[in-house]
Amino acid sequence: MKEHPNKMISSRAFAYFLQLADTLNYTKTAHLLGISQPALTQQIKKLEVKLGSPLFQTVGKQLCLTEAGVIMKEAIESIYDTLIEASEKIHDENLSTRGKITIGISASVEDCVFTDFITDYFKQFPDVAVTLFMVGRKEVWEYLEKNKIDIAILYLPDGVLNKWKGYESVRIIKDELLFLHHDENLEGKKTITYQEAQAFPWVTYPKSYFVSQVIQTAFESQEVGRPESVANFTKPNQMFRFSNETGTNTALPRSFFQAHEKEGELRAIPFEPPIAMELAFVYRKEKLNVPRISHFLNVFNKYITDEDYISRLKNKK
Repeated sequence: MKEHPNKMISSRAFAYFLQLADTLNYTKTAHLLGISQPALTQQIKKLEVKLGSPLFQTVGKQLCLTEAGVIMKEAIESIYDTLIEASEKIHDENLSTRGKITIGISASVEDCVFTDFITDYFKQFPDVAVTLFMVGRKEVWEYLEKNKIDIAILYLPDGVLNKWKGYESVRIIKDELLFLHHDENLEGKKTITYQEAQAFPWVTYPKSYFVSQVIQTAFESQEVGRPESVANFTKPNQMFRFSNETGTNTALPRSFFQAHEKEGELRAIPFEPPIAMELAFVYRKEKLNVPRISHFLNVFNKYITDEDYISRLKNKK
């Protein structure tokens, strides 16, 4: 089997060839490379023998590239460009304020605080390109596992990360689900039982969505059947609007209700026992070793220290 030429040619030979292809002058090239002219000539001859074709020719007194030389020059320059691009990407990976960050946010999360933060973050660090897009619950873990996203923003029940040993989370807020209703008879109550809540018609997320699964698990733990759903929506603002305008009931995070309370006539009451969760950043553990990821999370932490998450929700732009 004929051995591939690339396995026989040194990177030094390619560098000598490229320099000569630029200057088209043996004397000048040898001087630039810091070698003798005979040594340069010998290297070029060896390269031509290995390739089986002359790379240079003399037309009159002028040294020129042959057709094979033109092909080789274009190929080597392309390889060098690729190597330079790779080097720049590796360099950017090690910078805290340059590069790309891809974030997947659960559809059940109110995104306004994160959108506002990313807007402010870009103003401070314009060399960091942040992408934020909605993802389904099932997609989140797949995208994290396959490095399609760097960070996920989602609601987590207690202990869920015990099943995902390679992951860490940073809590944004401690949250809980509230029962949103229209019933004046519930006005004096401090909490509502699952059995009481089940008696009302609900609008919910689709069954496959995380919050729906949390609700189902909570109800089953109290040996209460899943509430009857008359409609399903994928976003909390859709559910809030539908519930407000139709007289149906729903369950949404306290943080969402606090941000939108004045936009409707819905009333809120906690469940008993509470349906607790936390809103968190989730990421693979090694992501914290990427300077721009840790920098992004640190800046966000300062952002909600300066003004807390709930206040920002209420004062959303």
